[in-house]
Amino acid sequence: MQTRQLQIQFHTPAFLGDATQSGRWRTPPFKAQLRQWWRVAYATQQQFAVNVREMRDIEGRLFGHAWLEDDRDEDNNKVAARKSLVRIRLNQWSEGQETQWAGQDPLVQHPNVHDRDGRQKPVGAQLYMGFGPLIFDRGTALKAHAAIQANEQAQLSIAFPDEHANTLDQALWLMNLYGTVGGRSRNGWGAYSLHRTDGQTMPNIETPGQALAKCLSLDWPHALGTDSQGALVWQTLPHKDWAGLMKTLAQIKIGLRTQFVFTTGKTQNPEDRHWLSYPVTNHTVTSWSNNARLPNSLRFKVRPTSDGQLVGVVFHMPHKPPAEFGSSPQTLERIWRQVHSHLDQTATLKRIAA
Repeated sequence: MQTRQLQIQFHTPAFLGDATQSGRWRTPPFKAQLRQWWRVAYATQQQFAVNVREMRDIEGRLFGHAWLEDDRDEDNNKVAARKSLVRIRLNQWSEGQETQWAGQDPLVQHPNVHDRDGRQKPVGAQLYMGFGPLIFDRGTALKAHAAIQANEQAQLSIAFPDEHANTLDQALWLMNLYGTVGGRSRNGWGAYSLHRTDGQTMPNIETPGQALAKCLSLDWPHALGTDSQGALVWQTLPHKDWAGLMKTLAQIKIGLRTQFVFTTGKTQNPEDRHWLSYPVTNHTVTSWSNNARLPNSLRFKVRPTSDGQLVGVVFHMPHKPPAEFGSSPQTLERIWRQVHSHLDQTATLKRIAA
């Protein structure tokens, strides 16, 4: 077995719900992150020519399973389940320190939000980006009892078999670059960084990338997208705190979504904006199931700078929606290229390598 000793530090508040929906330091979200980014690292090592069944077999034996039908132990006896070979431990399981949402939520303009008289109405940037964990209660407030504050830290210990070290080290590096956990994490909440505290450094590994059209041929997130200009990764200017940065990210998200104008409220067939994420408030697609869920494959991350400031990172991990959505590769590619062009032209963003 090999071990890694790491420090986790959050850069935005994290909504890691426990049994009472209070934010609490817990190992399952980080193990899920490790598993998610392990798949990306594995796909990279296979040069994206992945046999999914084979990958899931290896993943199940490494991270544990209760579903592999052909798993056998060292004595060749069939087993119905297997414990994880990856051991994770946190030095604390304490509740988050953010027990009351403090401060003024900066307002941003949203062209689709109006008051009862039909006049355009600004929305709170944090409420918009964190709706669900955050609610409106005479101002932006926490829905549950607590959240983990920005700058909170904990020590994470990981142990795993030696033969998996290369792939898991790459996964940890990707977690450090792009990882976020908890509610609304795709919007940048729960953004964290990792650094080793055992005298070793994190490996600086090239970020895996694949052309947009090829990414859209697979129905699971396996790589960052690329185009003729390079990786589909953008970065904001530095901000002194997460609150100001979250306002900028809210403005970016509102802009990239509302460039696609709805022509109706309820429609039989999806319009362009539906393919970014679904459901959309007041704009349903009747040909899709009432339980249809399409998460946004464009994600936000917050990273620290060397001088103590924060930058926002927008990155795209494109992939094909589930089969029941009936997507067209040509439609998806056209829409996402329009989004990428919009981000390239956004004054508050610039392209970066990773």
